[in-house]
Amino acid sequence: MSNRFWALLAAMGTATIYGLNHTIAKVIMPHYVGAFGFVFIRLFGAVILFWIISLFLKKEKIDRGDFMKIFIGSLLGMCINMLSFLKGLQLSTPVNSGIFATLVPIMILVLSYVFLGEKISNKKIYGVLLGFMGALLLVISVKENSPNAPNIVLGNILLMVNSIFYAAYVIVVKPLTQKYSTVTIMKWMFLSGFIISFPITISEFNEIDFPSLPFDAIWRIGFVIIGTTFMTYLLSFYALKTLQASTFGVFAYAQPLIAIFYAVASGNDFIDMIKIVACILTLSGVYLVSKKPSLKKEIQN
Repeated sequence: MSNRFWALLAAMGTATIYGLNHTIAKVIMPHYVGAFGFVFIRLFGAVILFWIISLFLKKEKIDRGDFMKIFIGSLLGMCINMLSFLKGLQLSTPVNSGIFATLVPIMILVLSYVFLGEKISNKKIYGVLLGFMGALLLVISVKENSPNAPNIVLGNILLMVNSIFYAAYVIVVKPLTQKYSTVTIMKWMFLSGFIISFPITISEFNEIDFPSLPFDAIWRIGFVIIGTTFMTYLLSFYALKTLQASTFGVFAYAQPLIAIFYAVASGNDFIDMIKIVACILTLSGVYLVSKKPSLKKEIQN
């Protein structure tokens, strides 16, 4: 089978794990572990796993000029992205979180236009507007909070911030995937991210009462460390080696559908007409943003 097939499979695996994670992580926050304490666990666990694996692989030397890119990538993808996502998930709902994740390809397009000068067609502009209309609908339609979602508006805003910074991370890390192996980049990025976020996350980590954690909390923490952190970054980095960033972003289609289905099926969230409309608007925007121009239009351009 071709490398592209395995890259597409890796991208789908990433979307599936992320989709499940919205509910799996939400259930134990903040009763057993706070959002920032969860970030500490994710980063520390990933550092251990990637550095252990690197001991059995050929060592690669990082060019001096790429360390700044690694630092920026870890700041975007391992710090701001994780902090805003888990705090937003703690304050909002799994379904909202899944829908906001769909904004990633839209934000990749916007950031590529602003910082890389890539062209953007009228159709893609309409896609961006539709995507943001869906996100805005979720933010302004909040009627009341609940014990499991204490501040949905702020949580939704943080989830949007998460999408922006994850998109920026994808753009920054894409060139590095062409130069280095997945494990080499990940071990340095997670180490850097752990050091940067340490002052913010250590307090909530120290509040976790590990001896009294039930098995339900332990397996969920394990899933977040091994699945959501280790496997997704490993799979996404592998996928980005072969796929374009925009192609990788298309798999955001699957994430909200998986997130919504699992959240509703497990009884941890509900779906209403507003969420359905918001999801349709956002996915429609992603479709317009991700759709390639016809060959005739490409020739004309």
